[in-house]
Amino acid sequence: MAGISGLGSGIDINSIVSALVNADRAPKDAQLARLEKATTTKFSALGQLKGSLSDFQTALKDLNKTSLFENRSATSSDTSLLTATASTAALAGSYSLKVSQLAGGSKVASAALASDFTVPPNADADGIAGTLTVKVGAADPGTQVEIAEGATLAQVRDALNTKLKDQGVTANLVTNPSDGKTRLVLSSSKSGAGNDVQLTSADPDLAALTIGSGTLDSANAASSGVIEAARNAKFSIDGLALESASNSVTGAIPEVTLELKAANADKALTLTVDQDKSGVKANIKKFVDAYNKLVSTTNQLTTVVAVGDGKAPVVGGLVGDATVRTLLGGIRNELVAPADQAGVRVLADLGISTQKDGTLKIDDTKLDKALKENFDAVAGFFTGDQGLMNRLNNRVDGYIQTGGILQQRMDGLQSTLKSVDKQKEALELRVAQVQQRLFKQFNAMDSLVGSLNQTADRLTQALSSLPGVVPQD
Repeated sequence: MAGISGLGSGIDINSIVSALVNADRAPKDAQLARLEKATTTKFSALGQLKGSLSDFQTALKDLNKTSLFENRSATSSDTSLLTATASTAALAGSYSLKVSQLAGGSKVASAALASDFTVPPNADADGIAGTLTVKVGAADPGTQVEIAEGATLAQVRDALNTKLKDQGVTANLVTNPSDGKTRLVLSSSKSGAGNDVQLTSADPDLAALTIGSGTLDSANAASSGVIEAARNAKFSIDGLALESASNSVTGAIPEVTLELKAANADKALTLTVDQDKSGVKANIKKFVDAYNKLVSTTNQLTTVVAVGDGKAPVVGGLVGDATVRTLLGGIRNELVAPADQAGVRVLADLGISTQKDGTLKIDDTKLDKALKENFDAVAGFFTGDQGLMNRLNNRVDGYIQTGGILQQRMDGLQSTLKSVDKQKEALELRVAQVQQRLFKQFNAMDSLVGSLNQTADRLTQALSSLPGVVPQD
């Protein structure tokens, strides 16, 4: 309710009421602002802590997988020639390999035909000139492709591609610019000796399109035949000559798949099959990085940083928080607890040490040595019910699981923020009532003062009109 500046009293009622209302609400406003800021800061800090803990728990679970230590790596000394993968059942070993020839599919071509070649009409006048039969290898029953009367070479190509799209065979046209003559070329993706493409027909009208089984003489326009014969991959393992119909070779080395990439008969390469030490090392580094991130986050959230003279320090959202101290204390107790086994008992045996700021540091040389000499002990140290990863997970799970410690605290803070909102609404309602009451009181006072002033004016006038009263200037 807005007031009118005192007409009767001349007092600025609006300013007075505004000042009184602001003075009344200021303490509560300040209290709610402080509570809201502190609650929001703590809620955000707990969210950061929970995020770092979640990343840490993910790293723990990844390193706690026994399958990680069962994996085998197959490492080639020259990946441009050969790559390989190994199953968990592969036996460790080292092999010398040479790749002299890659497996390939067949490519054949028809005789050179005039650029305006069309399929002659069939005497039956049914619109179909005949059928071409495409085979890939002698065992293939063949795919029948109907060719329309009057079809051009481009239409023949398209008919073949439509029918053979799922057979691994593609048709193309290659034209000699000097005379315009064109050959129909068929290519097969099916590698292996004997898997040559054959294009035949029992219809005389399609004879010009068929392809012979001999080698193509490209200088002879009438010649048709094989441009490239399908072939096996040729390679050797430890001097033993081997062949494969595919460049993806299985069975040559038990539980190992070889991928032949290029041929170089003069270069010997080495294939090493061993435990997947690089995968284990990568997960150990992931664990250390996640722990260091957790430590850095908690340091940031629990420290007070001075920013200069006369300025308020930057205070972390969880300064003095008992939850953080308890959490980190439990984690550190597990990190230094020795394992009940030989070979690797503490992190220091793996070259992992604690720095002054509480973070961990890896000595790569010492870690590589431990993985090479005590691989099984490393697995036992990290995995299993009594392994370090499981013990650490048990320490942190109660904090970040659904309904866990951090979630309960964050839910409580959310309730506090909702309470602040309700208190703000109640404050606004009370302030409005106070303002209304003050305006009512001041306006009543103003009316009374105005009335008294009018009475005083009338008395003054009456007294000045009495006989014998001399008006004074």
